[in-house]
Amino acid sequence: MFKPNTPYIAVDAVLRLWEGEKLKGIVLVERKYPPLGFALPGGFVEVGETVEDAVIREVGEETGLSAKIVRLLGVYSDPQRDPRFHVVSVVFVCDAEGKPQAGDDAKEVKIFSLEELPLERMCFDHGRILKDFLRS
Repeated sequence: MFKPNTPYIAVDAVLRLWEGEKLKGIVLVERKYPPLGFALPGGFVEVGETVEDAVIREVGEETGLSAKIVRLLGVYSDPQRDPRFHVVSVVFVCDAEGKPQAGDDAKEVKIFSLEELPLERMCFDHGRILKDFLRS
């Protein structure tokens, strides 16, 4: 039987939190497990699941928020982006409203203004992703 040797597929969300027409900030999760630090909400795509469904599910599991996909930001595939193994991530810009609550493997959920994003404390390559988002 053919067994492909390919990277893991993940999704991440640059999650914009709104209150009506006002942008409250970007929702980040503080990770419970190594690598520690802040990360975009996201995780692995399950077999039989689309990347679009996966990002909505992961946002819900980690933040308790119902998100809506706004657009695709990009695909990040650097083999060194995750210290555990080679992971390719499909990154979406998503919108949500409400009060986030940490769940799943999120230790805590925090909201940061665009000017206060902790780029130097981000896990993986999420600092680079946020910089790309800010430039887009």
